[in-house]
Amino acid sequence: MPLITVHTSICQSENSDLLLKSLSREIASLTCKPESYVMTILKTDIAMTFAGSKDPSAFVEIKSIGALSPKEFTPRITEILVKYLGLKANRIYVNFSDVESCNWGFNGNTFG
Repeated sequence: MPLITVHTSICQSENSDLLLKSLSREIASLTCKPESYVMTILKTDIAMTFAGSKDPSAFVEIKSIGALSPKEFTPRITEILVKYLGLKANRIYVNFSDVESCNWGFNGNTFG
């Protein structure tokens, strides 16, 4: 049920698969949830500005049923994006959403 979506102005890169796999492992570790429930999405080549500039940037959304700790997650997710996309840390926003289990569907049911 953890979901991480990365929206970035950077074009698809050769590191995209490595990035998604790294994010999947990290989110599973950070949330203490099985990686078999983690979904990662990478949306590239998105027109965006940050601080009035079109320099490379990213907006990251992390959703989960509980188990979110923004102060712990933000530096670790940022580090991965810097490594695989070459972004500068000050060009990344990270947003967290704690979703109620009754509002998250999977396999024909909801979790709550």
